[in-house]
Amino acid sequence: MLNKKEQRLRRARQTRIRIADQGAVRLTVHRTNLHIYANIISGDGAKVLVSASTAEAEVRQSLGGAGKGGNVAAAQLVGKRVAEKAKAAGVEKVAFDRAGYAYHGRVKALAESAREAGLQF
Repeated sequence: MLNKKEQRLRRARQTRIRIADQGAVRLTVHRTNLHIYANIISGDGAKVLVSASTAEAEVRQSLGGAGKGGNVAAAQLVGKRVAEKAKAAGVEKVAFDRAGYAYHGRVKALAESAREAGLQF
């Protein structure tokens, strides 16, 4: 019997296989209770092109201190930030890798704000 984390990782693996077949640049999300992280990884998976998270000092200040990174508003800010950084790095189209998390709540908020900021996926 798989535990909750193993089930999530199993789902994530399936998605990553599909994205790797496309050879697309991927926007991956990692979620903890306190923070949310977003990375844009090159098509071959070799390097992180852009990253943003609620653990960054600038983001923490704009959210109002420690312990405020685990909510939808924080996820929206990270989504917007990662999209802006991606555009600056010349990345327009990405494949969204939700890492086995449900497309709901913070993960959905991050994806939608990245779309609004001009990232296509």
